[in-house]
Amino acid sequence: MNLSVKKHADDMPFCARPEQSYTMPARFYTDSTIYELEKESIFYRNWCYVGHVSQLQSAGEFITVKIHEQSIFVIKTKAGELKAFYNVCLHRGHELLSGEGKTNIIVCPYHAWAYDFDGKLKAARNSENVAEFNKSDFTLKSVQLEIFCGLVFINLDPHAVSLKDSSGKLEQEIRTYCPNVDDLVFAQRDRFDVKSNWKVMVDNFLECYHCHVAHKDFVDLVDMDSYRTETKGIYSAQISDAPKSLNNKAFQFEKGDVDFGYAGWFLWPNLTIWIYPGEANLSVLQMNPDGVDGTVEFQDWFIPTKTPSKQLKDAMDYQRDILQPEDISLCESVQRGLGSKGYNQGRFMVDKGKTELSEHAVHHFQNMVMEAVGGEVEK
Repeated sequence: MNLSVKKHADDMPFCARPEQSYTMPARFYTDSTIYELEKESIFYRNWCYVGHVSQLQSAGEFITVKIHEQSIFVIKTKAGELKAFYNVCLHRGHELLSGEGKTNIIVCPYHAWAYDFDGKLKAARNSENVAEFNKSDFTLKSVQLEIFCGLVFINLDPHAVSLKDSSGKLEQEIRTYCPNVDDLVFAQRDRFDVKSNWKVMVDNFLECYHCHVAHKDFVDLVDMDSYRTETKGIYSAQISDAPKSLNNKAFQFEKGDVDFGYAGWFLWPNLTIWIYPGEANLSVLQMNPDGVDGTVEFQDWFIPTKTPSKQLKDAMDYQRDILQPEDISLCESVQRGLGSKGYNQGRFMVDKGKTELSEHAVHHFQNMVMEAVGGEVEK
């Protein structure tokens, strides 16, 4: 165990029961050794979102993604499957693909080794003159891939349990609030560069204790009296049964196929899933670590057509221009405060009724972090 995750003398207890627990110590957000430990213990062992099936419709279409230093590409094969591989040539280690696009064959930009969409080496210049050279010895290393409600996930752990089996009723819940999820297509990606640790961003998503204070438009959109949060294994759900108003300060809409106010989920380790009321829509907001005190957030939107209606555009603009900047400002201030000599831990605000003000989902996430990195959790 890394010494930096052990309990310090001045730490208050992080407890398994949220109503009794103090928060994770500040160093979990500022210590570079803990950040390095998270790579192997969290991100290289769990399911990470990479894109959507609508971005990979024909053979040879690909997208690349980085999970910390590990570069991966996902490609559609001629048989119509999606496959994922480590994005590295097996000759001298040059990266094979960059960004996203379409190719007829995967050719290394360094020495032109060529691979097919199944990862098999098809050509290596001058290899016919190399003794005992066998192309079959140089097949790209594959990565686990799974499609979940149209979203594409990968897992660097070859022995990991499938996402479907480990995520309980999450798929069922998403389909309840967005019955047409299989018909949605990728429409837009918004990027946010944030000066805070990725876990600060997740913590912030997982509670609405701050909503009345910081999100005036959101609480005008959502009926907070029916807002509830439930923790369920590797995910948690935040649901409001009804919109507060169709003509609100966030965006105007007409009721859609499912009458609800807001549905959101957190999926371990760093993905949030959003469904707003009105026309069919689903978006994901991924908190990607960018150093111990930085996060790159990607919000991807999936809607019925690539061009949004006015109602959906208003919702997308509200998220990008209002709600996200509000949260980013909060999280960057928290990150600065976590470096203060005047702060180490707070106390989870968990009430008996686990109302919309309760922070039990934040504890649920922090408990998973503590367990993953070997932090001390009192029973």
